[in-house]
This record gives sequence, structure tokens and C-alpha cells, in this order.
Amino acid sequence: MTDTIEIRGGVDLPARRENIELHTSDGLTLVGELALPLEAEPVATLVCLHPLPTAGGFMDSHVLRKAAGRLPALADVAVLRFNFRGTTSPRGTSGGEFGEGIHEEADLAAAMAFVAERSLPNPWLLGWSFGTEVTLKYGLRFPVEGAILLSPPLHRTSDAEIAAWAGSGKRLVAIIPELDDYLRPAEAAQRFASVPELEFVAVEGGRHLWVGETQVSRVLSEIVARVNPGVLPLPTTY
Repeated sequence: MTDTIEIRGGVDLPARRENIELHTSDGLTLVGELALPLEAEPVATLVCLHPLPTAGGFMDSHVLRKAAGRLPALADVAVLRFNFRGTTSPRGTSGGEFGEGIHEEADLAAAMAFVAERSLPNPWLLGWSFGTEVTLKYGLRFPVEGAILLSPPLHRTSDAEIAAWAGSGKRLVAIIPELDDYLRPAEAAQRFASVPELEFVAVEGGRHLWVGETQVSRVLSEIVARVNPGVLPLPTTY
């Protein structure tokens, strides 16, 4: 009889995990990982765009790592993570140098080309902090179902780039921590007012880095509520 696993911290549930490489149009190789459900075909795909590399963000930033560790098994979701250009993680180092959110357009394009090549279904962009800037700037150029924004700072995103999502037919979900260091719910509601169909989620007690199992569970549940809501609530044991 198999022992029950408590789902918390850095536990990795069973999945098909593959180290992958992405190749950008400007000649760089980016390192990453694809995690797929162990037996079932995925019902949706998360393309994860990590926080600011110059502040320690990488493909293993904890919410993204936990999404890859849990959601293939719990929600039949494929999770693609990669290091933006110039970023290092235990998986390795991606080529190039930090591109200030401009050259990372090519990184996102390479990830979406990989999604198409592998015929991964129903892709969603999952951006966190800096990753939300890349998502908002360039996500509309790709065939995605929508985008989920965790702790968007909106430092590099113009009002016009936000407004472009209105009427696009792509869903936009903003998950805003009550106690964020950069953009709190009241200000976020104003900044996103140009997108009336926005799905706005203010998380009481939430912080920019989403530290602690309570915050992680809330974020992962909000993600799954968009990509495969029928499996909710997510279990706490496996």
C-alpha cells in the first residue's frame, strides 16, 4: 500500500519531466523543463515566465517550481518553465544577457514555437512579477487562451499595452496581493480599468513573493480555476 504524500513545500508529484532547450530567433539557446501528466494527456498548458533575473528570479522561483511539481498530477496540466536569456538555475544557464523586457520577446516566441512543435494544448501564459511585463507586452502576438498575472508591478508595461487586451478575445487574470511591494489592489484596479473583462483577484494577506503554503495553495487554485476548474478543490494529500 502506497504511503500518502502531504502536498506542501517542494514536493514533486509523479509526472513525465523532460529537460528541454529553446532556440531564439537571435541565436540563443535557453534551458528549461517540460512537465507532463504521468499517464493522461494534458488538458491545458502553462507557459511560465519568471520574476526579474537581476533580482534572483529564475525558472525555479518557488510558485513556478511548485506549479510544475504539483499540477501535472493534480490538474492534468502541462507546465513549461525556462530561464530567460542570461539567467542561471540548477537546470543550467540560458545564453545571452538580460534584455530589460525588450529582447525577452524572442524568448517568449521561442517558448511558443516549442508549444506549437509539441502540439501542447490550450496554452496559457503564467507570468510572475517581471514575467507579467513580458506577458502583457507580447502575449497578444501568440495563440494563447489567455494570461494569468501574479503580482504584476507594471513598471515596464504602458497603459496602451494593457488596454490592447480589451476585446482581444484572450482572457486576462490579475492576481494582486493585498500587501504587494509594488502594486496593491486599489492602484491595480485603476491601472487595469481599460480592460473591462479582466478577471481581478485581490488576495487578502498576500505578498509579492507568495511565501507560505497558504499563499501558494491560493495561487495554484486560482490558476487551476482558469485552466481546468473541474478538478477543484485541489487535494492536500496524494
